[in-house]
Amino acid sequence: MAKILIVEDNPVNMKLAVFLVQSAGHTVLCATDGEAGLTLARNELPNLILMDIQLPGIDGLDAIGLLKRDEATRAIPVIALTALAMKGDEERIRAAGCDDYIAKPMDYKDFLASIAAQLART
Repeated sequence: MAKILIVEDNPVNMKLAVFLVQSAGHTVLCATDGEAGLTLARNELPNLILMDIQLPGIDGLDAIGLLKRDEATRAIPVIALTALAMKGDEERIRAAGCDDYIAKPMDYKDFLASIAAQLART
């Protein structure tokens, strides 16, 4: 199956995301901050990135911008996983380069469907 990078600083959210992604048969890479996520993305070239937006250090939006400007990583689809779910947040996050948006707390069926849809496009 696919290699998926999860960038998430909350241990509970990370554990849930890893469980769901592995249950779907995918390989998981994990990073707990934006810098580690960028490094893993550049070194491992995952098939998909699940990116929290509110991260320590480089936040998710800045990390996505850097990934989308890098020729080596720009084609990797990025799904935002975020608690930012106010009016206008989804549009702002998509404008930063995210290919999809999942608000927390997430519905596991929507989460898996979004992953499958993004992987089908690559």
